[in-house]
Amino acid sequence: MDPGLSGSITAPASERASDDPLQFSASELQELQRRFGVHGPQPRLAQLFTHGIDQLEPLRSHTLGRISDLRPVILTESRRQGVNPLLVAAVLFDEMRHAKPGEDLPLAAHSGLFSTHGPAQLGLGEMVHQGLLKPNASDQEITQAREQLLDPERNVVLLVGKFARLSRALNLPTRPLQASVSQRDAKALATLAYLHNGKLDYPRRILRTMQDPELHALLYSKRKQAPSPLI
Repeated sequence: MDPGLSGSITAPASERASDDPLQFSASELQELQRRFGVHGPQPRLAQLFTHGIDQLEPLRSHTLGRISDLRPVILTESRRQGVNPLLVAAVLFDEMRHAKPGEDLPLAAHSGLFSTHGPAQLGLGEMVHQGLLKPNASDQEITQAREQLLDPERNVVLLVGKFARLSRALNLPTRPLQASVSQRDAKALATLAYLHNGKLDYPRRILRTMQDPELHALLYSKRKQAPSPLI
């Protein structure tokens, strides 16, 4: 890897150019572009639109409810592949709220109108990267792959697999990364978020969402059955 990219994740803090894990240097961006492809920041107008959507409380509550339904597969699959489940939940939380209307309808998905599908907004290319779809797949195989992307639980498994795949490509630790414990981990998490979405402003939004108290409670709180009134 380019020293700029590897150094930002593995070097001690005193040796890094910036102590802000959410800042990417020119050499880091160049290496990420060469190896994975990135797109720069969202246009300012799109950022304002995204911020406006984030303020819609009914949408937020609905999205948290959907993530609650996916909680078992998020925790189980993240544990199995050594991925921080909060990273997975934060990406799902963001992608679900900003999904395009109708894109998860089977008819629209199979029409080819949309390139990404499901709660995590994954495309057929990710299934190719994970060895689950041949690059020269037949129409029937592509249809079956889209069905997998449209299945919410399978989509989450593929998202966790994407982060595990990118972590291996970047030689990251095989344990769950914790932004609150280490700046190296925070930089690595920011890099994974960046590579998922490809927009430069995305990592800051995801790491902020990972600190959301409601998301923490949803994933980690233990539900106790209410005591019987007869006791």
